[in-house]
Amino acid sequence: VVVSHDREFLMRTVTKVLELDLAQQQINLYGGGYASYLEERERARSHAREEYEEYSDKRSALEGRAQMQRGWMDKGVKNARRKATDNDKIGRKFRSEASEKQAAKAKQTQRMIERLDVVEEPRKEWELRMEIASAPRSGSVVATLRDAAVVRGGFSFGPATLQIDWADRVAITGANGAGKSTLLAALLGRLPLDAGHASLGSGVVVGEVDQARKLFHGTESLLDAFCAAVPDTEPAEVRTLLAKFGLRAAHVLRPATTLSPGERTRAGLALLQGRGVNLLVLDEPTNHLDLPAIEQLESALEAYTGTLLLVTHDRRMLEAVRTTRRVEVADGKVTESA
Repeated sequence: VVVSHDREFLMRTVTKVLELDLAQQQINLYGGGYASYLEERERARSHAREEYEEYSDKRSALEGRAQMQRGWMDKGVKNARRKATDNDKIGRKFRSEASEKQAAKAKQTQRMIERLDVVEEPRKEWELRMEIASAPRSGSVVATLRDAAVVRGGFSFGPATLQIDWADRVAITGANGAGKSTLLAALLGRLPLDAGHASLGSGVVVGEVDQARKLFHGTESLLDAFCAAVPDTEPAEVRTLLAKFGLRAAHVLRPATTLSPGERTRAGLALLQGRGVNLLVLDEPTNHLDLPAIEQLESALEAYTGTLLLVTHDRRMLEAVRTTRRVEVADGKVTESA
């Protein structure tokens, strides 16, 4: 039994998928592997929606007919009363019979409504509608390393020379412990170098999910921590923004440190939307995100127009997100593939 959000891993390994469907409050078992699960789930959801719409259309049509029939019946009764004083017995009888017929038809239509098999409306699944706000563009050169070297204990990084230009979209790959996070820290000027030079370009506004996650580890509420990070935003706007990321009233007043890793990640993504960035740094952003949120993040990255540094082991994300450069880190050495 495997619990994973790694789509490629699931595609290669599993033969059945047990889905915990929060939206429908159901547990569903799908056979045939992960690809089959995606197809079957889509068919099941489409079928459920079609069934509900067919039921809803039929019920609406019958209710409209019943209302019209009752209207005709009421009109007939009023006409009969208005003309009750005349001596036309045949006319009075005709109007009375017509009114009774409409009443019978209305009752018949109501019985048809009651005999319909009720189909509950499928609950709409919560979706993360994410955008990454762009700050005004930076200078042409965003970040530079020249012969940069770092030695920490038995680990040596570099010497590395790398230049990141405006609107570059760089995928950074490598094994755990190869030096990917060291490369990012050096590029951003957060790590003292033992040799070489590092610099950020003019007008660079950095946004990081990893750094943003660290903001939400204190004892203050999520709302207070978030407001402190975006002081020019009203608390009501902050609540609305967090709600878009699935963080509602039950979350925003809790101490930030009590949030789950996934909730902290969503709060970090919300922060990227709340304040503009032009250098987006994502170090394993899919950790702790569920599959719908990962797919929404991929869509948001497609629309993002600034400079991107993406570190990920998620092979599907590397395929889905458009990149212009690939950098490989191995044993502290940095190479760029064509």
